Amino acid sequence: MIEVQYDMLLVFVSYAIAVFGSYVGLNLAIRVPAAKPGADLYFWVALSAIAIGGAIWSMHYIGMMAVDMQMPVTYDVGMTIASMILAVVFVAIGIVIVGRGTPSIAKLLGGGTLAGLGVAAMHYTGMASMQMEATMSYNTTLLIASIVIAIVAAIAALWLAFNLRGNLQRFGSAFIMGIAVCGMHYTGMAAMEMTHTGDMMTMGYTNSGAFTSSLTIFISSVIVLSLLWAAASYNAPKKATLVFGE
Repeated sequence: MIEVQYDMLLVFVSYAIAVFGSYVGLNLAIRVPAAKPGADLYFWVALSAIAIGGAIWSMHYIGMMAVDMQMPVTYDVGMTIASMILAVVFVAIGIVIVGRGTPSIAKLLGGGTLAGLGVAAMHYTGMASMQMEATMSYNTTLLIASIVIAIVAAIAALWLAFNLRGNLQRFGSAFIMGIAVCGMHYTGMAAMEMTHTGDMMTMGYTNSGAFTSSLTIFISSVIVLSLLWAAASYNAPKKATLVFGE
C-alpha cells in the first residue's frame, strides 16, 4: 500500500478556486429563473454551469496534483476532457431543473442529486484517467461517503443559487461551498488505495512539475471565471429570485 503526502499550499489553492468558482456561479445562476426561453436561457445556464462545474473540475485536478504519489503520473487526455464535460453538463441539468418552472422540494432534491452524481462521476473519471505503475482500488465506505457529500453539496449549491438575496450572502456561501466541494474531493482521494506494480526504484519520486501545472490551471481558471464574473456583473439584478418561499 502506498502512503501519499499532500502539498498543503496546493490544497489551499484548490480550495481558493472552488470558492471563487462557487461565488461566480451563484451570481450567474440568479439570472436563470427570469431568463427568456431560448438563447437567453441557454446563455445563462451555460455560463453558470461552466463557472460552477469548471471550477469544481479545476479544483479536482489541482487537488490531485497536491498529492505526492511517489511515482510518475500522467493523465489520459480523453478521459480528462470527459471528466470536465460531465461536471459542466450535470450541473447545467441541475440548474435547469431547480431554477425553472414551479419550485418544489422534489425538484431541488432531484436536480441536486443529478448534479451531485455528475460531480462524483467527474471525480472518479478523473481518477481513472491517471496513468501510473500502480493498481488502484477504493475503500467502499469512503467512496460512498464522497458521493453522499457531492450530492448534499450540489443540493445546497442549487438552493443557495436561487434563494440568496444579497451579494454578501452569496460571498459567504461561496466559502461554505468551497469546503463542501473540497470535502467531497479529499474524501474521494482518501478512499483511493494504491499498490505499486512497477520498479521499486521509482518509489519516492517527486513530481517537481506539479506546482507549475497547478499554477497554470489556477491562472487559466481565474481568467475564465473573471470574464464570467464580468458577465454576471453586467446589469445584474439586485436580488435573487426566491424559489422556495420568503
